[in-house]
Amino acid sequence: MSVVISGGGPAGMMLGLLLARAGIEVTVLEKHGDFLRDFRGDTVHASTVRLMDELGLGRKFASLPQTKLSDMVVPTQDGGRMRLTAFAALPAPYNYIAMIPQWDLLNLLAQEARREPSFTLRMSTVATGLIREGGKVVGVRYRTQDGEEGEIRATLTVAADGRHSALRQDAGLVPQEFPVPFDTWWFRLPRYAAEQAQEPRQVAAFRAGEFALSLTRNDYFQIAYFTTKGSDARLRTEGIERFRARIADLMPQYADRVDQLPSMDDVHLLDVRLNRLPHWYADGLLMIGDAAHAMSPAGGMGINLAIQDAVAAATLLVEPLRRDRLTTAGLAKVQRRRWRPTVIMQRVQLMLHDGFFAPVLTGRRVGPPTSIVLATRYLPGFRQLPSRLVAFGPRPEHAPAFARRPMAEPASYLPLKKRFPS
Repeated sequence: MSVVISGGGPAGMMLGLLLARAGIEVTVLEKHGDFLRDFRGDTVHASTVRLMDELGLGRKFASLPQTKLSDMVVPTQDGGRMRLTAFAALPAPYNYIAMIPQWDLLNLLAQEARREPSFTLRMSTVATGLIREGGKVVGVRYRTQDGEEGEIRATLTVAADGRHSALRQDAGLVPQEFPVPFDTWWFRLPRYAAEQAQEPRQVAAFRAGEFALSLTRNDYFQIAYFTTKGSDARLRTEGIERFRARIADLMPQYADRVDQLPSMDDVHLLDVRLNRLPHWYADGLLMIGDAAHAMSPAGGMGINLAIQDAVAAATLLVEPLRRDRLTTAGLAKVQRRRWRPTVIMQRVQLMLHDGFFAPVLTGRRVGPPTSIVLATRYLPGFRQLPSRLVAFGPRPEHAPAFARRPMAEPASYLPLKKRFPS
């Protein structure tokens, strides 16, 4: 029995590693020659950190360059500041969010998967379409960067090729789209040596029609700028000087460094989508991650939900694959297991869009809703509710027994200086 996975992102690489540890022949196709791309999902939540410990990879994960984010701080309409979350109050040691370059995480997963004799990773190779026989998907056609074309036949084909999935399109599967009132522009600004002692945190800034979020990284600040959907052409026409002025006005703490943003080519658009497929599977084909459900950046949930899809798929499908008894009903079990957590988190994001993003972007309100401010200030424990939901999700997955490996000491218990080098 064999599996071919299209897409070497978090879902594809995690699924490849888990299946290979079970002895399943698995091939992952990644269209790029490396994993080095900026501003992919970098927020690794507690559920994923715990999973790395369960897989015996906690020490190696902890050695990667990363920062530990504390709670989100937002300005209030009375000129003050408040914390919206309380990650530190969650049960230790999984009481933080790690900001880690996605390429480092993917390289670690690839390195560990290559230790398994049944694993193959083919870089610079893109899956261009599905192979069908008698109405069943039996593999993929591919093309390399050099123009070589070929086929890989497999018992199961997994589409983990993102929100613009070519395999999903070939299968004729169309996701249900939900309204999104904004797009996001990502860029980075330097973090000076004198700021290294400051607590890493998420800081939000609001103004009628726009807002921004700053995330602390090792040697820079990662900034997300939000404004109304479809504004990319206008922003780029206005030019870099006007964009720098926008950021300096919105986040005056960075006014001394916005001139180090060279051009609008260094400002990267994320065309925000929120959607999900009614059916994540067909005979011989399974969709996971963004190919099954694209997430908004609100809450940074996408990478972690994608990884949990991969864990659920491996947990449920290894035995049918080993016994040559994989069925469409078996693939449907993966969707059933991950459907409710996906719907819950997307509904939370829609609530954030309607109650938080849209009022700010239309100028009806500047800052968080008054009800949230009051609940955060006067209801003990309120901040732990969104913190736990973001950190673990509604149904966190654990590593299956066949994929676990021993580790002398969980990385989560290592001293912070070792875990989060500056």
